[in-house]
Amino acid sequence: MDIQVLQEYLPLFGNAALLTLGLGLAGIALSIVTGLICSLVQYYKVPVARQIVRIYIELSRNTPLLIQLFFIYYGLPKIGIKTDPAVCGIAGLAFLGGSYMAEAFRSGLDAVEKIHVESAKSLGMNKLQTFIYVVLPQAVRTSIPPFTANVIFLLKETSVFSAVSLMDLMFTAKDLIGLYYNTTESLFLLVIFYLIILLPVSLLGTYFEHRFSNSGKGQVSKKTQSAVKKNRRNTEKEVAPNVGN
Repeated sequence: MDIQVLQEYLPLFGNAALLTLGLGLAGIALSIVTGLICSLVQYYKVPVARQIVRIYIELSRNTPLLIQLFFIYYGLPKIGIKTDPAVCGIAGLAFLGGSYMAEAFRSGLDAVEKIHVESAKSLGMNKLQTFIYVVLPQAVRTSIPPFTANVIFLLKETSVFSAVSLMDLMFTAKDLIGLYYNTTESLFLLVIFYLIILLPVSLLGTYFEHRFSNSGKGQVSKKTQSAVKKNRRNTEKEVAPNVGN
């Protein structure tokens, strides 16, 4: 392995890593929003919309990202919708990731036991309070492992962005190998930069998983206690005049 070649290639891979990370994070952010909306539609069983979400999830999860990128980049211009490579990459990643995030969030919501929801209602909580103080905290704890796995998966999927002429890490590695035949150095830097991007995500996911799992055992948040006390006071005020009469 040539150290001088590594030094020459390092700035090129650094710029490619920044592009890869920026596009990846943008696509993941949109996929989180998409997944959250879809999971809520499924959780509350919204008519019609629930069937549309189901079709979207099956279509997205059962087609490769590369095919989705080709459809967006080469297919949509045929009907007058033009996109540049960066927008195509973000849109494709959001389309694919939204379905995976939706299933991760839905599994977290479904894991909340019905007795907890019924108990919250019996304490006088409305639907919004029940969701914020009872359902959401438990769903977040359950969703962290699949959420972290999805983020890592989507960041790794950015390796196909080179197919639509984006100068990401994979594009840079293939380009340098084709031009100068320094295969070992190029692949070594490719692995190193993907590790730099993905390893912190994995470690953060593990950290938050342990933190939330430990903090959630047998504990009730102060916000939940406050909401319960407030509802009890309101109930007592409503009942008191009736008792006096």
